[in-house]
Amino acid sequence: MPTSRWRLAVVVPLAAAFLFPLFWLVSTSLQPTGQPLSRRLDPWPAVPAWENYAAVFGVVEFARFGLNSLLVVLVAVPLTVLVSSWAGFAMARLPARSRRLLVAFSFVVQMTPVTAVWLPRFLLFEGVGLLDTRLALVVPAFAGTSPLFALLFLWSCRRIPPDLFEAAALDGAGPLRLWATVAMPLSRPVAVAVATLAFVAYWGNFIDPLLYIRSTEKQTLPYGLQLLYQLDATNWPVLMAAAAMVTAPVVLAFLAAQRWFLQPFRVGGWLGR
Repeated sequence: MPTSRWRLAVVVPLAAAFLFPLFWLVSTSLQPTGQPLSRRLDPWPAVPAWENYAAVFGVVEFARFGLNSLLVVLVAVPLTVLVSSWAGFAMARLPARSRRLLVAFSFVVQMTPVTAVWLPRFLLFEGVGLLDTRLALVVPAFAGTSPLFALLFLWSCRRIPPDLFEAAALDGAGPLRLWATVAMPLSRPVAVAVATLAFVAYWGNFIDPLLYIRSTEKQTLPYGLQLLYQLDATNWPVLMAAAAMVTAPVVLAFLAAQRWFLQPFRVGGWLGR
């Protein structure tokens, strides 16, 4: 069998497995309002009930929750890319022994259960007056959000030929200029991947708003979904319509960024075309 057919035989079932839940989500959201969730798969309703999407805004303040989520990601995502790229670039410039120690420490931090930091972080936020503020939701971005992101930038910077850094340094470039003119342009695929993963993390974050935000008007979309379920738990088409609207930006973000994900593995090496 030709290679292309083997790829199709693998890719098509995988794509169907990932796309089917999204199709089922949209199909259910277009069922008649008030209809209970059926175990029988209805591929597409005869008369799609598009009004379910408008009904969401009549039950909860979905637009306000969406604006709060948008504000969080607009601050947290660029800050995550900035800080994690600084950390990765700095580790790449360190001596081998110091770099290995920091990489090992990053793995230890990465493996620490997130539940272990909930209480200390809550007490810290309470002490500095960050509770019930949107700033509490973006504080992790000041530390790069996740050690994984810094390690990705470290991996990217280590693959850049040292001659490029040496040539820029001979021209008088300092660390910040090396980062801006050499490291970041050649780490663009990693930057896009980190931005996408950070967007998904902050957009779908449910626990942090639940722990640190007390005012309903400052809550984000995941809390809005939970509130919608509590207020209208039996109206599955409206619930699915809200879930579809929350999921759509994530899907669009991956579609927009997917061309960068495999670029490091293309023929021709990390530096691309």
